[in-house]
Amino acid sequence: MSENDLTKKMQRRKFLGGLIASCALPCLGMKALYAMKEDSISILDQEPQTTGKHKFENTFPGEFSYLDFFNIRYGEFIRLAKDLEKEMGKENLIKFLKKRTEERMFEHGQNQAKNTKDNSLKTYTAQFKSEYYDKTLTKEVVQESDHVFELKVTECIWAKTFQKHNANEIGFAAVCYGDYSWPKGFNPKIRMERDKTLMQGYDCCNHKYIFEA
Repeated sequence: MSENDLTKKMQRRKFLGGLIASCALPCLGMKALYAMKEDSISILDQEPQTTGKHKFENTFPGEFSYLDFFNIRYGEFIRLAKDLEKEMGKENLIKFLKKRTEERMFEHGQNQAKNTKDNSLKTYTAQFKSEYYDKTLTKEVVQESDHVFELKVTECIWAKTFQKHNANEIGFAAVCYGDYSWPKGFNPKIRMERDKTLMQGYDCCNHKYIFEA
């Protein structure tokens, strides 16, 4: 393997690791579920790349696209959520998911604040300019100052994933709804305004973060 190939491989692993760490499944208190897509060719039937360690630590052959990874990551959760919807009803499921997502993302914001140099609006919104979001969103910074940060998102990999499974409401409750409590956990003075999301079928997500002095 050339040095260039090794560098690309390490960058890819770092990116996927970021997905796992910062995008924990917004489900019923569970960690990420990795279930292979039912309509995919079984990767487990292929020869793995052995590491000389336990067989469970061997790596998958081939490469996943980001959409493949998200479909694998969220597919089983979506199926579980739809099964739960049949048992408890849509209204109760959505209410529960929103509550859990709100709590989870508030805690996530608090943890981020503990591990950053300050909890200013600039520090909070800097994450939306990272490689992680460059690869998972198509976005534009509409306005940026010490007190306001406005972000327009025209493509979102989370929306594409949930819409593919006809699970828009589940996706909004389990992913998008946490966008309100997340900045509050980071800094109680940061408030988000938004009245459109791609997940709900609009042409964009219009996030606006306001620092209330």
